[in-house]
Amino acid sequence: MSYLMKGFKGHSSVMCKVAGSLFRAHTLKNTFGINEHLKIWRASSQLSSAKTDSYSYIIVGAGSAGCVLANRLTEDPHSSVLLLEAGPKDTVLGSTRLMWKIHMPAALTYNLCDEKYNWYYHTTPQRHLDGRVMYWPRGRVWGGSSSLNAMVYIRGHAEDYNRWDREGARGWDYERCLPYFKKAQTHELGPDRYRGGNGPLHVSRGKTNHPLHQAFLEAAQQAGYPFTDDMNGYQQEGFGWMDMTIHKGQRWSTASAYLRPAISRPNFSVAEKTLVTKILFQGTKCIGIEYVKNGQRKKVFANKEVILSGGAINSPQLLMLSGIGNADDLRKLGIPVVCHLPGVGQNLQDHLEVYVQQKCTKPITLYSAQKPLNMVRIGLEWLWKFTGEGATAHLESGGFIRSEPGVPHPDIQFHFLPSQVIDHGRVAPTMEAYQVHVGPMRSTSVGWLKLKSSDPNDHPIIEPNYLSTERDIWEFRQCVKLTREIFAQKAFEKFRGPEIQPGNHVQSDKDIDAFIRQKADSAYHPSCTCKMGQPSDSTAVVDPQTKVIGVENLRVVDASIMPSVVTGNLNAPTIMIAEKAADIIKGLPSLQEKNVPVYKPKTLETQR
Repeated sequence: MSYLMKGFKGHSSVMCKVAGSLFRAHTLKNTFGINEHLKIWRASSQLSSAKTDSYSYIIVGAGSAGCVLANRLTEDPHSSVLLLEAGPKDTVLGSTRLMWKIHMPAALTYNLCDEKYNWYYHTTPQRHLDGRVMYWPRGRVWGGSSSLNAMVYIRGHAEDYNRWDREGARGWDYERCLPYFKKAQTHELGPDRYRGGNGPLHVSRGKTNHPLHQAFLEAAQQAGYPFTDDMNGYQQEGFGWMDMTIHKGQRWSTASAYLRPAISRPNFSVAEKTLVTKILFQGTKCIGIEYVKNGQRKKVFANKEVILSGGAINSPQLLMLSGIGNADDLRKLGIPVVCHLPGVGQNLQDHLEVYVQQKCTKPITLYSAQKPLNMVRIGLEWLWKFTGEGATAHLESGGFIRSEPGVPHPDIQFHFLPSQVIDHGRVAPTMEAYQVHVGPMRSTSVGWLKLKSSDPNDHPIIEPNYLSTERDIWEFRQCVKLTREIFAQKAFEKFRGPEIQPGNHVQSDKDIDAFIRQKADSAYHPSCTCKMGQPSDSTAVVDPQTKVIGVENLRVVDASIMPSVVTGNLNAPTIMIAEKAADIIKGLPSLQEKNVPVYKPKTLETQR
């Protein structure tokens, strides 16, 4: 998703030179925090220089969950933590400003499409999407996918977590998850019953007040949907302003929120460009990991636990490489079986979405902002002051609705953008246009991933099995029809040009289905591949304490342990999972807030 700095690649060298000049200017003006940067450099120096090859905890993956765990577990000075990340740091010379491709919110498509900070996964050809191979970017850098994503902060619906509890993740219901969302968060609008006010993760609202965002929200209300002032609070259902993980004009990833504040602690070590290749066992007891750094293969040991936080692809992949998974599949690849756990890599769930695009009759979209000279101007303002059009990802409004009567809570999500996106942002927009990203939230299609080989460098086989059920096909038809209804409202009259996509010629169900097969794409929310559940559940991989079933001293803490995908984006829930897991690991009782009110429709007899 997004957008503004697309097409700027020809000017990257200019930006780097300008960034260097601005960096020197800021250094002379304010020393730019050099002492802090030196602390960070020392703390993250070569792993080979570490004084020990044994730690209390080893965390694999410095992403959305791993950074949270590293911070929380090192709050105990008696626990030593080693955090290992396959990718590089998210800074240059300790500066986020110089790493503008990550930290400028509007520049996000650079790293969505760059293998340097991105695992750059691809799926198998999708049988129900005209045989297309789908692109799956995943973060491979400090902050993980929170350093690549569109910075949308959505928690999901309260019923998602109550459903988790019913699915076997006992203790992960809404009243025991909400406190951890709040613990993580500092919302710029201040704390209330739903928002946090003292957490490391800064959350803000958009500042552009763009007329097309205003028109979208007005049109949604004209179509009969409610306005909600906080879709992460009492009422998810409806349309409103999005929360974003942007702070003072910069992307606020988990590296910024959790990793950098903890990195100078004496009980914390972190290594980048370190690929973990195997979990080490004595029998079924996990004792450490094997890794490769600078071409050298080494081992490091954990006195207490190893925690996998590699995400929904890397965590199950590492489990299988280490002998935990379906025993028959592992034996075929010559991998010694440590524990037969057939659920590893199964239950793969994702959100699929499509873009409905409309030509805009007025020159107010982001089209002109993406011209080279304007991008230089926008980039310079951001580099100097962290303000302007570079300081937002522009996904500032959106909403959630129910697809039909009888659906108890929203199952369709909208993100509105006053611009046109083509091929994940890899192609520059061609005209003044606006669009909505829309897709079902609880698809019934479920996939899997398996090892391609026993080589850790080989990407696994990813089979999401998109649109394999009639229900999913029907829901996507509804997404297109309901979006068109909103775009047809009076609020868009002064902006509305011809429909670009699907196009006015696409009207019948058959034609809409064909459009979906041709154009639907991943919303980048892979999850559920190490499902949390009861040990008696043969499909579960971890128990509600996040411990891997059947072995000792090994946990998984990331989006892979979700029993089922939530109604919304996954970054906020992943951070919550890590906050809650940190308390579990420390042996603390779960936080709990009882009887928190949650909106329910007055009747389910109508769709809105």
